[in-house]
Amino acid sequence: MPVRIGCIVEGHGECESVPVLIRRIALQLDPALAVEILHPVRATRSKLLRPGELEKAIEAVARKVEGNGGILVILDADDDCPAELAPKLLARAQSARGDLPSAVVLASKEFECWFLAAAQSLRGRRGLPEDLESPNQPEEIRGAKEWLSKRARTGYSPTVDQASLAGVFDFGLARRAPSFDKCYREVMRLLQTLRAREQ
Repeated sequence: MPVRIGCIVEGHGECESVPVLIRRIALQLDPALAVEILHPVRATRSKLLRPGELEKAIEAVARKVEGNGGILVILDADDDCPAELAPKLLARAQSARGDLPSAVVLASKEFECWFLAAAQSLRGRRGLPEDLESPNQPEEIRGAKEWLSKRARTGYSPTVDQASLAGVFDFGLARRAPSFDKCYREVMRLLQTLRAREQ
């Protein structure tokens, strides 16, 4: 029986890219592990930060996984500190549905900062140059989407390009970015917990 994960994300791009990311991490954990990723629930970050709204989204996802799966929340931190905000959101998620394993991950600034950390692995992809280099401190860049757009021949669009880049960026390089390292470890932990429940 496959392990089942329901996701809460912000953007249309993440609706496609987060399942790609989870599948790639699952493949590293156990190539034989069957993973069912439900279509993500999308809500704006500002809405989810309001009292009761994250809890409503968690409940909506919980109904989809039908008590037999886990919940992953991936949001952009924007100007908040991921290490401060993520635990607060996780506490809210667990308070809403403590019966389901859950994880909350905040990309420092934005999801695309993870691509910047692994920029060398994206050379020649989606119109990006063959000599692309990661910027210093990729997680400090405000406007990672714009950074990519300036360098890609055809620009960068999250809805068009994000899932494709999520399928190829190098995890080893990206894990130099603390928020992606946290994402990798949290998704791995969630998958291991769900796999153990199935055994």
